[in-house]
Amino acid sequence: MVRFRPLPDPSGVFQPDFLIAIRALVNVHHSIYPQLPPQGTYFESLVEEAFRWIKKPFTPLGRTSGNLSGADLIVENRRISLKTETGLSTDPKLISITKLCTTEREPWEAGSLVERTLAHLARYDMILMLRAVWERPLIHYQLLEIDVDLLELIATADLRPVGKRAGRGSLGADVNRGEKRLFHVHFDASDGKCQISRMSVEDCVMLLAWDIAIGGPYSHLSDLRNTSQ
Repeated sequence: MVRFRPLPDPSGVFQPDFLIAIRALVNVHHSIYPQLPPQGTYFESLVEEAFRWIKKPFTPLGRTSGNLSGADLIVENRRISLKTETGLSTDPKLISITKLCTTEREPWEAGSLVERTLAHLARYDMILMLRAVWERPLIHYQLLEIDVDLLELIATADLRPVGKRAGRGSLGADVNRGEKRLFHVHFDASDGKCQISRMSVEDCVMLLAWDIAIGGPYSHLSDLRNTSQ
């Protein structure tokens, strides 16, 4: 018997007119930067411009100081964090967030790390992520909506020491729902970052997917993921 897994429901914030606008703006970006996907403040600016194009009210929040900054903008009373993922090693089916937040303050122990991460997640309601998957001569774009409720399952993680770093050590664990592994969480002792890896695209809302043809070699691009907050 085939069992069908229920798909996550979209929030409804990102309507078809927004999706048309953001796709057009990403394409315009590539007319200026042919081989550089928009990241960081570039993606933030494109999202804000897309809302301006469709005349949908939004409130930009800007970057707060400190390591636990939260949402980037508010739309329809929903607090949204904007992130990107790109690089030659980006997996079309598995999401990585290389910096969900930083939790470098002491004490460096499982309970405190989880508590600080949950406090960070409480500052927004969802993540809008633009992923650029490289497959010459194309970039496959994915625009995803990630519900914070999924990430808050970090509270159930059984964090254990990982690696062989001297002194303060990194901690990590798989995060499960029932018998299914949802993603892996890693607290990196070297820089204090909370990182997410191996999160299935199928557990998120795929808002839009499209391809852009890119000419020339990828000589400038290192084989690294780059996720911005």
